[in-house]
This record gives sequence, C-alpha cells and structure tokens, in this order.
Amino acid sequence: MAGFDSVRSLVDAEVAGASRFSTWRKTPSQTTFSGIWFDLSMSPGNPNPQYYAAAPMTAAPMSSADGGIYHGGAVSPAKKFLRKCMALTTTSATAVPLPMILCDYLMYYPFVDESAVGDVQAMTNSATLPRYTDGDGVQIMAVVVAGHSVGAGTFFTVNYTNQDGVSNRNTVSAQLNAQFVNGTLISSASSGTDRQGPFLCLQNGDTGVRSIESVTITGIPEVGLFSLVLVKPLAQMSIRGLDAPVEVDYFKDFGGVMPKIEDNAYLNFICHPPGSVNGSFIHGYIETVWG
Repeated sequence: MAGFDSVRSLVDAEVAGASRFSTWRKTPSQTTFSGIWFDLSMSPGNPNPQYYAAAPMTAAPMSSADGGIYHGGAVSPAKKFLRKCMALTTTSATAVPLPMILCDYLMYYPFVDESAVGDVQAMTNSATLPRYTDGDGVQIMAVVVAGHSVGAGTFFTVNYTNQDGVSNRNTVSAQLNAQFVNGTLISSASSGTDRQGPFLCLQNGDTGVRSIESVTITGIPEVGLFSLVLVKPLAQMSIRGLDAPVEVDYFKDFGGVMPKIEDNAYLNFICHPPGSVNGSFIHGYIETVWG
C-alpha cells in the first residue's frame, strides 16, 4: 500500500493532521477549439497564471515557489500522496466533457522561434530536472506563447537526452496546428497526419526525458513562438457535464495506490475541451496526505 502499511495508518495520518485540503479555480479567457489540448497554468484564477517567461531557450526549473496548486509544504522524510481530486464547471457547455491531466511541471525552455526553418535551435542546459531527475516518465509539451497564423506546412523535431542518459534521441516529427491562442498545445489536433496528443512522441523504446538539447523547424516558416515544457503526468480525471462535479478518491478507487507528490512540486492541469473554455469557471480541490 503506497506510503501506508494499512488503512488504519492512513486514517491515523489524516486524524493527526498530516493532510492538506486546497481549492483551486480557473477562469480561462482564451478561446480554444475542439480537439486541442490546453494548458490551464496559463489561465487567470487561483493559482495565478504563469507565462513561461525566462531567458530564451535556456532551461528554467519550476517549483512550488513559482506557484501552482498548493499541496502543502515539504514533508521529507515522509512521503506525500494525492488522496482526492474534485473538479466541476457549471457555466459553459462547450467546455464539457473535459478530460484533465494533473501534472508536475518540472522545467521549461522558452521562446522557440517558428520562423527559423532549417536552423538547429540549441538549448542551454544550465539547470537540470529539480524532481524525477532520472527522467523516467517525464514528457514534453509544446505550448503556444505567441500565436502563428496557419501552421499547416510547418513541422518540428526535438532532440533530447532520454531516461538512461542517452543523448541525440529525437521525437517523432510533429506538425503545428492552426491555433494562435496562448496556452494551446501546438502539437495536438483532432485529426490529420503528423498531429499528436498533449505530449510529443518519443523515440521508440524511450520512457522519459532528462533534458532537451535542440529543436529543428522544417517546412514553411511561421511567425510565432512556443515553449517546450517537461512535465510528469500524475493523475487523470474528467468532468462529464455541467450537472455534477466529478471526484476521484485515489486510495479507494485505485486499490490504495495513490500518485506520489514530490516536495516542491508545481502542480497544474492540462485539459482537452470539445470547444471553447473561454469564460468557463472551472473549480476544484485536491487533498494530499503524507506518512
């Protein structure tokens, strides 16, 4: 049983106060489109939005000191786990059903230039992963930070170091979508070849990423920028409709196996709306426990 040797030890930890209940509320102002994944960390609300603003193409670590959904302070040598998660929206039918993935945002490389076709845009790795340092399970998101216009003939490939420390690995070539809204994941789309999901497809056999070495844009030059973000996906849930919240009890629903939350984790959600999330009030809470 992850972190606890019995149900009693879990209950005792909660009774003793080794738990944290935190609410969050996002009100996206961005107009999204069907089939496009969206990064809620860039939306207004609680926690405050963040914008992947740092030195261009230089590794910038993220931690709870930068914001994110609050999950309590450091508890080491104890281990912290996600006990429950709830989410709801009652304002916009275009936002539901809404699959969501809770991620620990680890590090980002800002301002990849979409106009630099054929150039190898090298990254500066003056920092390393602050958590999950072996890279196992760490994924790459490509997040729009300055929108382009078309994207139909523009592609990119990311060169990275994998979970075993092997360098010169390459993602599958991804085609830009036509979205210009900050926060949309530029590799995602509801249809079409060379389109991917929220995370870039790694080279065959790889299970994660330690660092990004470079990006190469091919095809038609675009005017736009995106940031590459390394995240550790932790948990999934889905708001099914406007009529009721959804709550997941990870202890009860998953046989006692709860997602681990690292000290100093920067937590936030990505989501996959069937239409626009503009003006949607997306509320929720997380409950963590440690022992």
